[in-house]
Amino acid sequence: MKRSSLVVAFMTLGVSLSMTIGAERAEAQGPAGAGASTAAQGSSSSSASHSSRSLNPIKWVKRDKGSKNSPDSNGSRSDVEKKLTPKLRAQGVLPANSNATDACAAFTALNECLAALHASYNLALEFVCLRANVTGVHTNADLSGCKGAIADQAESLKKAIHELSPSADAKGAAKNAEQQAKDDLKDLGA
Repeated sequence: MKRSSLVVAFMTLGVSLSMTIGAERAEAQGPAGAGASTAAQGSSSSSASHSSRSLNPIKWVKRDKGSKNSPDSNGSRSDVEKKLTPKLRAQGVLPANSNATDACAAFTALNECLAALHASYNLALEFVCLRANVTGVHTNADLSGCKGAIADQAESLKKAIHELSPSADAKGAAKNAEQQAKDDLKDLGA
């Protein structure tokens, strides 16, 4: 009899211990499903014992604070391109009959387009040839007059410069053009 009551006591202790540990684990995982965010806000008493650091690894990665205002965000890229057009025309980088919006349409990032425009101007390269190599996009523009090979896939600006002008200092020219592009965007506050 003593032995059976001892077994029952241990079983009761084991069950209560496992329920306590299981409840703590479930609480640590947080609620799931519909209404999870409101339930998580309601259980702030248990979060006081835990660290204030988020356990969500996505929140560990810091976002660029200027990402919403970057020149490539949907609303502001066209505004920046409109402001860049007269500036680039005045510098001679963009022909008078062209605009930055059309010239940069094939580029995913505006700074890449500006760097390609500056590189083509600085080295007297055809912009359509450089654009085709950097973006990998072959438009209906005539590429037959391009000096050098036209790439089928996107290349770095340095490699594209080297393809079109093997005698040029491709690394230095690319670095210079990228700096000029940064300066153009900085001057506009973008």
